[in-house]
Amino acid sequence: MTAAIETRGLRKRYRKVEALSGLDLEVPEGSICGFLGPNGAGKTTTMKILMGLIRPTEGWASMLGNDLDSNGLGTRSRIGYLPQDPSFFPRATVRDVLRFVTRRYLAGSKAAIETRVDETVDLVGLDQRADRKVKGLSGGELRRLGIGQAVISGPDLLILDEPSVGLDPEGRRQVLDLLDDLRGRMTIFYSSHILDDVERIADHVVVLDHGEIVDQGPMSRLLGGSSVAYAVALDGDGTGVIDRLDREPWVTATRPIGTGRWEVEAVDRATAEHGLLRTLAGGNGTRVTELRPLQRNLEDIYLDLVEVGDDE
Repeated sequence: MTAAIETRGLRKRYRKVEALSGLDLEVPEGSICGFLGPNGAGKTTTMKILMGLIRPTEGWASMLGNDLDSNGLGTRSRIGYLPQDPSFFPRATVRDVLRFVTRRYLAGSKAAIETRVDETVDLVGLDQRADRKVKGLSGGELRRLGIGQAVISGPDLLILDEPSVGLDPEGRRQVLDLLDDLRGRMTIFYSSHILDDVERIADHVVVLDHGEIVDQGPMSRLLGGSSVAYAVALDGDGTGVIDRLDREPWVTATRPIGTGRWEVEAVDRATAEHGLLRTLAGGNGTRVTELRPLQRNLEDIYLDLVEVGDDE
């Protein structure tokens, strides 16, 4: 696996606060990688280090196969970046913004610059808004403009810090559709708190908590995992049955999910199905009204991995 982003032992300290604690990050080339974690976990700090906006206290980082200490400037010219709160001159039009950015990267004729602007306007779906001023754009349109200025140079790697933050469902859908359109053209590394969106679009995930990576890998592995879960519904007092399940070595957790319903998490499917049937059959008159496997989603995995409640 070739890594578009790789870090080893990356640390960042602010006086007595350690924002990053020895980060060993790998983002596969060509992937759409969701970067997850609570507020204050270190996501923005990581991105700022990668973009050269702040320096790490310790550690090493490379992007696109180049050590950032020795070839940072040249490497970052191949990277598009959108911060969490981009700002544009409110009286400029969409074309004005993209034209200004293009002139920094393209040493060509005026016609070549206009062609690149037109291509980018079409790519981000702002062709009907190209001559509208920034102050008249919706939140979703502003985000797409931000992504447009980040991709207009034709980067190999796109880094986006919370591109969907503060958007309504329609704006989020527009941003996700755009990221999907960019799939395969470049590596996309983006942070988000919207887990449903990440599950829909990303094929690789990195989960950060308290400045440390608690898991990273293909989305399919995180969602598949080794544990399985079942919904169990009981007619009558089921607490005795659930207590017996809690004592079984193959049960990793039980939790109520409604009146008379529990989620039972187990180490593997074969053991769980045999053990559940055996234990539930000895329920002393308690009738089983539901027994079915549950499909765990990214939110379930995330909540298992991070310590919720420590947000900034």
